[in-house]
Amino acid sequence: MWKDRGSCVTNRIQVPASTKFPQSRYRLRFMDTTRLDRLHIKLFAAIAGTIAVLTLAAYLVFSWSFERGFIEYVRRADEARLDALVLTLAEGHGREGNWDWVAADRDRWIALVRAALGLRSATNPDAASAQAAAPGRMPLTLDPRLLLLDANRKLLIGRAELASRAILKPIARDAKTIGYLGYVPRTGLLESIESLYLARRHLTFGVLAAAMLAASLLLGAGVSYWITRRIRRLAATAQALIAGDYAQRLPASGNDELAQLARDFNVLAQTLQSARRSRQQWIADISHELRTPLSILRGEIEALQDGVRPLDQASIGSLAAEAARLARLVEDLHTLSLSDLGALTYHKEPVDLAEVIEDVIGPQRRALAERGLRVETDLAHDAVVVGDADRLGQLFANLLQNSGRYTDAPGAIAIRLRREAGRIVVEWEDSAPGVPDAELGRLTERLYRVEGSRSRAGGGSGLGLAIARALAEGHGATMSAHPSALGGLLIRMVFPGESP
Repeated sequence: MWKDRGSCVTNRIQVPASTKFPQSRYRLRFMDTTRLDRLHIKLFAAIAGTIAVLTLAAYLVFSWSFERGFIEYVRRADEARLDALVLTLAEGHGREGNWDWVAADRDRWIALVRAALGLRSATNPDAASAQAAAPGRMPLTLDPRLLLLDANRKLLIGRAELASRAILKPIARDAKTIGYLGYVPRTGLLESIESLYLARRHLTFGVLAAAMLAASLLLGAGVSYWITRRIRRLAATAQALIAGDYAQRLPASGNDELAQLARDFNVLAQTLQSARRSRQQWIADISHELRTPLSILRGEIEALQDGVRPLDQASIGSLAAEAARLARLVEDLHTLSLSDLGALTYHKEPVDLAEVIEDVIGPQRRALAERGLRVETDLAHDAVVVGDADRLGQLFANLLQNSGRYTDAPGAIAIRLRREAGRIVVEWEDSAPGVPDAELGRLTERLYRVEGSRSRAGGGSGLGLAIARALAEGHGATMSAHPSALGGLLIRMVFPGESP
């Protein structure tokens, strides 16, 4: 038994390195690749790479254009100077009648050539010849590349061995060719000069390219750090939100996309914070609303059990009232939950709103009058909408219940219904007491009541107007709260008219 365990240990120790180390290398390689897959590295590589590519492209274009144009430029410059020499030779031949004036006088020839190069003026060849530093010597820049031939192409001046490679330019006088000026292109010399010039330019451009590359590295590093620093801050704040810290906010300075994203992120954080606060308040409010009728039921049942109260119709009626109140609260919560889920059913058809409102108000007029509340209506009977009559009746019943519960006697409830620009407008208002302007926007919040305590003196749960808004929105209507001219509250609803 121990021997087997020992052999197992021995086998584990003697596993060949080749079966383990490659896995480690692969793992390290994968980790390194993952580290390189970061936004700041990508930005840095993109900026630096772009500048490096542009630098290389500029260098290639410069080299190509220079190599292509340098020799051609020098050749054209030589031809322009030779054209001037051709004119001078033609004038001299016309003046002397032959080529002896220059073929027999080498210094004159050199003076003419120097004048063509711009070294001396050709108007006085004798003076030019006298001013030559070393008579009989050709200018260093020309070398003996120039040839002079007569009309029969007989060599007068120049090296005979160069005649086969020379390019001949005719010398004409009175439309007659009187000779030729030949020249040998200095291709080899130009290529040497070009090579030297390019070498110097390559060095200069290399220094500039190195400086540009260094600047691109610094720029890329700075820009990538500046951008990713804001993104890292955004990521850290997102992690805080995931952890449930909705109080985190991002600085949103500037007008770029990241600043706009930060502002949107702050709105999201504020929304999540408000949603959590509303959920906590919602749970607390529901617990309170459910606790109250349950506490009353429990107290009355315990009183019956202890014999404090007799089991009679009054006790049973009190229990039934509390049970009905609890059932209404649960039903209201169920209606709102269905509305949130989009599962509230509607059987829509053309409905006359005036009839629906009359059906809701009619049975309640006497009870409201006994409480000192009069009902005034101004209903247009051509206000037809596409809706569910039962749901619309529930909407107006909630409004009537709210007005009846929170309007002091003597008071009034005014209901107006009219068509307006193809829409149906319902204005439902009551008399004092009013609602502070700061509270108007919150009246349709769930379980919200204007009184600051949870006292049930008003008898409401704070769900009536929330259900009314949900039912109105289910019919495509808008619902808003305003101060009433009667001193109380004005609820304004705008329904889309019936489609033709």
